Amino acid sequence: MKWTDVHDIVIELVDSKPDVDPRYVNFVDLRNWVMALPGFDDSPDRSGEKVLEAIQMAWIEELA
Repeated sequence: MKWTDVHDIVIELVDSKPDVDPRYVNFVDLRNWVMALPGFDDSPDRSGEKVLEAIQMAWIEELA
């Protein structure tokens, strides 16, 4: 997975963090959680605020 695989990342986060409300996740934690996902293989330098925001918003939508 890469940072651009937002949908795949969100599915993994939903499975691995079932008790987390994504509305209250800070970007530092989100970045660390994404980089720790199995199959994630991308540079930490590519995780800008826009990418993290897109992941967070998609996660919120997935749980709605």
